[in-house]
Amino acid sequence: MSDAAKPEHPDEALVLEEALVLEYEFDAPPAKVWRAVTIPALRERWLPDCDLAGAEPETSIPGEEVRYRLRDSEPPYRESRVIFRIEPNVSGGTRFRIIQQACEISVKLPQPANSNRCLMRAAA
Repeated sequence: MSDAAKPEHPDEALVLEEALVLEYEFDAPPAKVWRAVTIPALRERWLPDCDLAGAEPETSIPGEEVRYRLRDSEPPYRESRVIFRIEPNVSGGTRFRIIQQACEISVKLPQPANSNRCLMRAAA
């Protein structure tokens, strides 16, 4: 396992700067790991629906990558995105990367129309 990885996708450098990245090597073939992260009954064992903002993936590239949105169970109910990347390794097993990135909270929350601050004016 390593927590530093070299970007392979064009937009990945920015994602990795602000993300938690975990990397694992499994003896299991990629198809088996893919089923574990995409079949709800199998995924539920280690990533329960109650931790997800929605049970369906946000996006999916079959056999390679799936993205879910997570939501905290307690206020302020922050959300994050978890990306599972799967690829074969040289020994016939699987290289499995978990990338977790906080979602932009300011996009979801309404912003005040004013700052509610006192405006200081210069004396003339």
